[in-house]
Amino acid sequence: MSYTHDRLLKDVSIDDADARVRASLSEAGFGVLTEIDVKETMKKKIGAEMSGYRILGACNPKMAYEAIGIEPRVGAMLPCNVILRETDGGTEISAIDPVASMTAIDNDDLHAVAGKVRDMLVDAVDAA
Repeated sequence: MSYTHDRLLKDVSIDDADARVRASLSEAGFGVLTEIDVKETMKKKIGAEMSGYRILGACNPKMAYEAIGIEPRVGAMLPCNVILRETDGGTEISAIDPVASMTAIDNDDLHAVAGKVRDMLVDAVDAA
């Protein structure tokens, strides 16, 4: 089972991919709550050089509220991470598959919500 849904944006810079994925996430009802510039952090903290790599913590408040109502500790697994990774051919976008990440929780109602969120994230990545 894959734990992400991936899309390569050929010949697209990480900054352009970032703008595109944020717009498509917004269209799907997600906001970006957190952003980690992994490239910059690795350079600053350990002096390591790497290609562009960003982690966006995306959240759809309605779906998060529903999930927390079903399973109060699910917040430990939120928000849904979307990564942007520079590659030789462009920028790869990868979004977590909430269904895969929720398999640790034995709750069919929560899995149904995770399935809806997965579909929304897939649509957002594909639209970017």
